[in-house]
Amino acid sequence: MAGTGKFIVIEGIDGSGKSTQVDRLYQRLKKENPDVVSTFEPSEGVVGRLIRDMLNGSIAVDQRTLAALFAADRTDHLLAPENGVMAMLDQGRVVLCDRYYFSSYAYHARYMDMDQVIQMNAHNAQILKPDLNIFIDVSPEVCLERISSSRSSFDIYEKIEVLKAVRENYLLAFERLKDNEHIIVINGNDSLDAVERSIYQKVRGLLQG
Repeated sequence: MAGTGKFIVIEGIDGSGKSTQVDRLYQRLKKENPDVVSTFEPSEGVVGRLIRDMLNGSIAVDQRTLAALFAADRTDHLLAPENGVMAMLDQGRVVLCDRYYFSSYAYHARYMDMDQVIQMNAHNAQILKPDLNIFIDVSPEVCLERISSSRSSFDIYEKIEVLKAVRENYLLAFERLKDNEHIIVINGNDSLDAVERSIYQKVRGLLQG
């Protein structure tokens, strides 16, 4: 069991502003609590680095293999002895994570049955469920416009048909697991500042108990 720390996950489809909001939340909370840390998936571990090469197309991979690698990287991310999520929680830290297993449910269920993906990650869910899952909900069309305006190269999931399917899978997974998970959906079509305020209010409510 984790100590007195809290595990907060931010989710969203590509282009939703998820990583920006994780950074904003981290900077805001850090002013109040020096024991706030920020992390992300895929992790910076060996498996995580391999996954990144697969996502950018450098290495061809079957989607079922990729799903299994994500689950393995997630276990390593949780249990790494020095900087793993569990170690940080045991130290009483607040851990913010950019993506967790709901990302796998949403992305990989486009290529295989969602029950299979959930089962692949069952061990991770047994190890640690988030104290709070926050989903930044942005229309796929807006997300693709944001991606296209910021860079010229795309990963294998950054296509409009994929983004639409992934968003639908997120909502399906949330509905299926609503009795077992703490999930909040934020309107990500608002301004960056408005989204930041909404997320901060939800997180402060959790931290203040």
